[in-house]
Amino acid sequence: MTHSAPDPVGRMLRFHQPERVLRHLGPAPHEDALAALFGLDRAGYRTRLDGFEERNRAAATALAADPRATALRAGLPFRPGQHVVAVGESTTADRLSWFEILRHLLPEGVRCTNTAVSGSTTTQALANLPQLAHHQPDWVLCMLGANDAQRLDGVPLVAPAETRRTLPALRDVAVRRTGARWIWLTPPGVDPGRIAQYAHFRRAGLTWAGADLDTLAEFLLAQPDVTVDTRAAAQGHLEEDGIHLTPAGQQRIAATVLDVLGWSPMAG
Repeated sequence: MTHSAPDPVGRMLRFHQPERVLRHLGPAPHEDALAALFGLDRAGYRTRLDGFEERNRAAATALAADPRATALRAGLPFRPGQHVVAVGESTTADRLSWFEILRHLLPEGVRCTNTAVSGSTTTQALANLPQLAHHQPDWVLCMLGANDAQRLDGVPLVAPAETRRTLPALRDVAVRRTGARWIWLTPPGVDPGRIAQYAHFRRAGLTWAGADLDTLAEFLLAQPDVTVDTRAAAQGHLEEDGIHLTPAGQQRIAATVLDVLGWSPMAG
């Protein structure tokens, strides 16, 4: 059996968008500067980004081929001229994420902005709320909480009570400032066995417990806004680290979002 060689640059580029963190670089940093952060020249950087986009289009095309897709896409609440903004951590920041696939399934004229930052906690997202408000979204799709639930030598990075305080606060202040409609997505589940075997997490003393994320999911499902439960779609589709989704898993999440929102009675 042959195995593909590791591609650390590709993995870093897949999950990290420095321009979302280094805002002092300006609203549109030059690609030469961004490429250099990954040890690439501009041509290599652009080639890799185009490759990600090609894979997202292919995933969207595959979803659109489902016999139910036409009706589901017509049922989505997003309308031309509206701005849909994603808030989240690495699952959404992934350049092959469910959101990057979903954007290709929306009507022409719907604008999409992905503000997700890998490693973000709910507290950090709340601190960045002015930036979210700056985008003036009509809709916000929010998947947060997985990083809150990570444990360092058994100690939660963010206490569960704080997560339960911060998520509604983020939603309420953002809606008050922008009038946006809000949609929650539960963080996908994890594979504790793979997490325990992953060298980086083992060295750092990092663990995640599926029960913590299930508790968070139940909290989100109890909120008055629509919540997309992503856990079943992610099962069996995690990378070797046990927490990040494979591209196939991201496609399944996008299909779940399409299925839930395409049938939800939400005003456009």
